[in-house]
Amino acid sequence: MPVGIITGASKGLGRALAEALAGRGWDLVLDARGEKALAEAAAAVGRYGTRVSALPGDVTDAGHRAALVAAARALGGLDLLVGNASALGAEPLVRLAELPLDGLRRALEVNVTAALGLVQEALPLLRAAAAGTVIAVSSDAAAQAYETWGGYGASKAALDQLAAVLAVEEPGLRVWAVDPGDMATDLYAAAVPGDADQRPAPGTVVPAFLRLLDERPASGRYAAPTLVAGR
Repeated sequence: MPVGIITGASKGLGRALAEALAGRGWDLVLDARGEKALAEAAAAVGRYGTRVSALPGDVTDAGHRAALVAAARALGGLDLLVGNASALGAEPLVRLAELPLDGLRRALEVNVTAALGLVQEALPLLRAAAAGTVIAVSSDAAAQAYETWGGYGASKAALDQLAAVLAVEEPGLRVWAVDPGDMATDLYAAAVPGDADQRPAPGTVVPAFLRLLDERPASGRYAAPTLVAGR
């Protein structure tokens, strides 16, 4: 069975993707900071009959990252690493003039430094896989200038660049930065509380990720809504 690691897997896109992959027979290592929510997600994913290892912790902790990769190794290897864990930098989001620098540091630490640290830890297993794949969950804010999204967007832009360079340096892997588009998630609710606009459920963009895994296009940056629409 293929094996995947998904960070930020207790809710939203991470959980939806985990359930979809488990339905396809993937064994999974799941990570999140909230132990209770992660246990609930693992129970839901486990109903598909695949093996699930759930490790609560913070991806900024090197020991936790090593434990995630060790868990994948115990399941037989690693075919897919999905970096979905994210930090906003401020909740709710604020203009750059008011952005706490400690918040910006946190966003960069989670979204960039820890993401690279996990890739570094996982590279030996990914290189050994027949179809090693890294997915960096990006954001439209990485490419567009939206008021109050500056710190988060800057961290995601840096993540996109790391993914692009990784693809050049590791031609044997597929490395995709994927913008999932607007979704109704706890992260968005924390970013913009009280926003009454209707947004799609995270599960609606999961087919985009599955399409990438099925078709294995060249490494690069992709927009999930475009993939779901079939373009």
